[in-house]
Amino acid sequence: MDIHDLYENCVQSPEHVGPMLRAIHGGRPTILAEDFAGTGALCRHWCATVPGGRAIAVDLDAAVLARAAAQPGVETVVGDVRTASDPARHAGDIVFAGNFSIGYMHSRADLLAYLRHAVARLRPGGVVVIDTYGGASAFVPGVVERRHPIAFDRLPHLRGTVPPDAWIAYSYEQREADPLTGMVLDVLHFRLERQAGRHVEVLQEWPEAFVYPWRLWSVPELREAMGEVGLTRTDVYATLPDAMDDEGNAYVEPVTPDDLDESFIVLVAGRA
Repeated sequence: MDIHDLYENCVQSPEHVGPMLRAIHGGRPTILAEDFAGTGALCRHWCATVPGGRAIAVDLDAAVLARAAAQPGVETVVGDVRTASDPARHAGDIVFAGNFSIGYMHSRADLLAYLRHAVARLRPGGVVVIDTYGGASAFVPGVVERRHPIAFDRLPHLRGTVPPDAWIAYSYEQREADPLTGMVLDVLHFRLERQAGRHVEVLQEWPEAFVYPWRLWSVPELREAMGEVGLTRTDVYATLPDAMDDEGNAYVEPVTPDDLDESFIVLVAGRA
């Protein structure tokens, strides 16, 4: 088990995000372009579940992208998401930047450069989707802790390598936050644990497995920037579908201010 297994297990949920993106698109999208793709967990799931589905996974880290390249239908592109992909060759029905990774764009100029490149890659009727978080606690330091069972169904290579009764303790720490600059420092920690009698036994720890110095873009900032690059219609969605049928198709509606809690994570979708 490595930190990327831990990330896929505790942070990502491609079985929900994939149908959500298809529902936001509103048509029959077949090509997903995922920027900041990492191991390409979403791209891999997309190609395995969408009939005729293809995906383009873009990331700076060639070694991490290798996991995505093993999935038929996934093309990997190594490099800067603002320049590496070719708009004609790597166009998608959906261009997606998830897991708050738009925060790697620290200035508005960088944000606009990324969005212009994303728009250039859209196929007719396509949509650019970005996630962010906000609310009253968005710039408050703190820690959120959760326990996750090991997802052997999604990560079958872990079978036999970790105890079947173990779980992962996952901590999301917002260590620093500056509302005057919009910069936050978010850190992910993991522990592999299991019950040992009356006590919890820590089998392995990965403190500071991922450290993110991010610019936290607000929903209005993202919508304004999207409009500036030609995405004239923008909508905001919750991060999980409003409903899913037995075949895995999702139903979604844009959120309203009344739908949002003091702390929220949302998807901002823009289309021309």
